[in-house]
Amino acid sequence: MKVVRAGILGFCMGVRRAVEIAERASLETGRAGGLYTLGPLIHNSRVLESLGKRGLVCLKETELSSLPADSTVIIRAHGVSPVIERELLKKGINILDATCPHVKLSQSKARSFVESGYRLFIAGEENHGEIVGIKGYAEDGFSSEHSTAACFVVSNAEEAFSSAEELYRREPDAKTALIAQTTLRAEEYRAIGEKIQQFFPSLEIVNSICTATVDRQNALRELANVDAVIIVGSRESANTQRLFSLARELGKPAWLTEAVSDIPPEIAVYETVGLSAGASTPDDLIDEIEHALVSVTIFPLSSPFYR
Repeated sequence: MKVVRAGILGFCMGVRRAVEIAERASLETGRAGGLYTLGPLIHNSRVLESLGKRGLVCLKETELSSLPADSTVIIRAHGVSPVIERELLKKGINILDATCPHVKLSQSKARSFVESGYRLFIAGEENHGEIVGIKGYAEDGFSSEHSTAACFVVSNAEEAFSSAEELYRREPDAKTALIAQTTLRAEEYRAIGEKIQQFFPSLEIVNSICTATVDRQNALRELANVDAVIIVGSRESANTQRLFSLARELGKPAWLTEAVSDIPPEIAVYETVGLSAGASTPDDLIDEIEHALVSVTIFPLSSPFYR
């Protein structure tokens, strides 16, 4: 089987930075209180298992009260709400901030907009760590003198329309702004913005989609001549799921694989397979999947193997 790699795939800058921060911290001594993250550092089980063997413990935010004062907490790549950061500092916890710089910028802009009296729309998945953190920064800059909510989280164009309509009924002259989850697809973001602009034509749209996300999606589109596509990455990863959806939309038979064991047997009918991977997928896993695919024996649909 011939395997064609996408021109850009795998770890993005923010993920690589977060993993390197965690690896360096795990090598340092004197952390008597332990080394932790709040939620998964990134969305990839192989990386998390490796870091776990180095002593990194993943906690839920509800478990903060159990942390000893001399422990170290790594803020994951998706970031956290400033309320959580203040709670950690109050407990005397040592903080290592591994928030992606692109996410950090969105957090800062969210707070700035709300402090300036804007109503903020946040495009993304409401329960995703990045969105929870950005919303937290927006609400942190919210003044009680405002009569309506600081921000609205919308996951699609329909929700954007409903939220904008609701705000328009209450505050038709509101200043509005829109920020996207960094892994959102440009087409989704554009559709969301257009719905809001039906009520608020002066909507300020922040170009917050990470270039790493756009680059990986464009690289996938360039695999036009392959017969099928394998997307490598975690099902918990938003950008990996969007790559998988895009591959399907491009009309290619596509599978999302987290390990070599996930490679489907029916891949053997395709002579040329494209290979892409989410921004939280490590290089060694991509290499393993590629090696396994190259080793597949091709059985065309006309072969007696399928009769």
